[in-house]
Amino acid sequence: MNREENIKQIQDSSKVWDIAVIGGGSSGLGVALDAISRGMSVVLLEKADFAKGTSSRSTKLVHGGVRYLAQGDVMLVLEALKERGKLLKNAPHLAHDQPFIIPIYTWFDRIQYSVGLKLYDWMSGRLSLGKSTFISKKETIKRLPAVLQKGLMGGVVYHDGQFDDARLALDIAQTADEAGACILNYTKVNNLEKDSSGKITGLKIQDLLTKKKHIIQAKMVVNATGVFADKILQMDNPEAPKMIQPSQGIHLVMDLDFLGGSDALMIPKTRDGRVLFAVPWQGKLVVGTTDTLREKPKMEPEALQKEIDFVLETAGGYLTKKPTRADVKAVFAGLRPLARPQEGSTKTKEISRSHKVIVSESGLVTLTGGKWTTFRKMGEDTVDHFQQVTGEKPGASTSLDMKIHGYSEQLQEGHWQLYGSDASAIQALAKEEPNLAEKLHPDFPNIAAEVIWAVRNEMAVKVEDILSRRIRILILDAQAAIDTAEKVAHLMAIELDKDQAWISQEIQDFNKVAEKYLIRK
Repeated sequence: MNREENIKQIQDSSKVWDIAVIGGGSSGLGVALDAISRGMSVVLLEKADFAKGTSSRSTKLVHGGVRYLAQGDVMLVLEALKERGKLLKNAPHLAHDQPFIIPIYTWFDRIQYSVGLKLYDWMSGRLSLGKSTFISKKETIKRLPAVLQKGLMGGVVYHDGQFDDARLALDIAQTADEAGACILNYTKVNNLEKDSSGKITGLKIQDLLTKKKHIIQAKMVVNATGVFADKILQMDNPEAPKMIQPSQGIHLVMDLDFLGGSDALMIPKTRDGRVLFAVPWQGKLVVGTTDTLREKPKMEPEALQKEIDFVLETAGGYLTKKPTRADVKAVFAGLRPLARPQEGSTKTKEISRSHKVIVSESGLVTLTGGKWTTFRKMGEDTVDHFQQVTGEKPGASTSLDMKIHGYSEQLQEGHWQLYGSDASAIQALAKEEPNLAEKLHPDFPNIAAEVIWAVRNEMAVKVEDILSRRIRILILDAQAAIDTAEKVAHLMAIELDKDQAWISQEIQDFNKVAEKYLIRK
C-alpha cells in the first residue's frame, strides 16, 4: 500500500469513480471492501490515519453481544454472530477465540446465565466458537486466580472473539488496496461537488501532507465518518438536523496479574446496568467500558474522572487485589456514533447498536451506528443502495468470504502473529540490517524493522501512527510510548528523508497526544 502511488490515481480529475467513501474507520473500510468485492471502482479518503478515532479504541472484542441478547435484540445478535464466525476464518492472524468466565455468586445467576448463554451458543450455529458450561468454584479460582472468592459458587464459561482493532482496519485497507481500490489517509474532504439539480457528483479534497487540492468525480458518495457524520450532512445541507449522539466508552489498561490466567472476566451487571469486561490482551489487562453522553465529538476524547472511578470501583468489587489509579498503565477513550434520541433520553445503553443507511435528497449516502463485528455487513448494506442513487445495479457482493490481508494458515507465535503472512518479510529486513533487530523498548517485543515496514508498506507518516495503531504501545503503556517516541521519530526521519526540525515537531506532537493516555493520580 503506497500513498504516493494512490495520490497519482486521484490526479486525473476526469476519472469517474463508482463510489467515493469519506471515512477510514471500520464503517468506511467495510464499504470499500464490499464495493471492491463487486468489481466497482472505489476511492476512500480519511482525514487522519486509518482507525484514528473510535475504531482503534474498542474493547478488542468480536462478539455477538450478550447484553444485546438480554435486551431482546435477537436479529442484531444473529447477524453479529455470523460475522464473528466469518471474520475469525478470514483473518485468523488478527481474530481468535477468547474464553470468558462470569463468576456466579447466587443460584439465580447460575440458572439465568447458563440458560441465556446456551441460547447464545445455539444462535452461533456452525460458526460457534465453543459451548458454554458451568464450572466449579475450584475450577473458577484455578482459571481466574485473582477473582473474589467470598460467596463464589462457580462460574459460567462462554466463548467470544478477540481481535486487534487498529491492525484489522489497516489490513482491510490493504485488502481493498490490493484488489484495486484507491485508499488514502491524511486527505480531507473540503466540500461536496453538485450539479445544477443539487445532486452530488463528487468531492473537493486536499492532501494534508502536501496541501495540494484535487477534485474527485463519483457516482455515489458515502458518508462513513462515525461521530463526525453530522459535519458531512451539514456540508450537504446546512439546515440538516443533528443525527448523532456521541457516547463515550473508556478502558483502563493494567498488568495482567490483576486477573491472572488467560481467561477474560465478564461482569454482567454493574450498579448502573452496564456490562464490564476485564480482558487479557497483548500481555496486559484491558478493563472497560463506560457509556457516557458527550455533546461534541472529538478526535482525541479524554476519560472523565468519574468514568475512571467507576471502572476501578466495579472491577475492584470482583478482584482480590483492588486496582488503583497508580496501577493504570494507560487509559483510552472512544466515542460511539449513536442515533440521537428523539425524546432526549439519556439511557444510551438501551439504544440499539444496529446500523442505519440514509440517503439524502442530494444522493449523499450516510452510514451510521453499528459496531466493529458487523463492519462487513454494514458495508454490504450500504453498497446495496448504489442502484437507488445511480440507477445502475451493482454486482453481487463477495466480501463475506474474502481473506483479509495477512491471512495465513501458518501463523508465528507472539506479536508476530498479528502480521500474518507479512511477518517473515519484516524479519528479513532485520536480518539485512542488524540495527533494525533492536527492540524499540525493553518491555515490548517490537523491533525497529517494524517501523521501517510500516512506513514503506502501511502508510504510516507520523510517530503516532506507529506507536498508537501499527504497534499498540501507546494504549498498552503510555509512558513506555513516550519513552520510545524519539527512537521511532529518528527511524522514520531516515526513511522519509526528514530533518531534525521534523523529528522535534513529531516528538512534541506525539507527547501532547500521549499525555491524554496517562492517568492523573
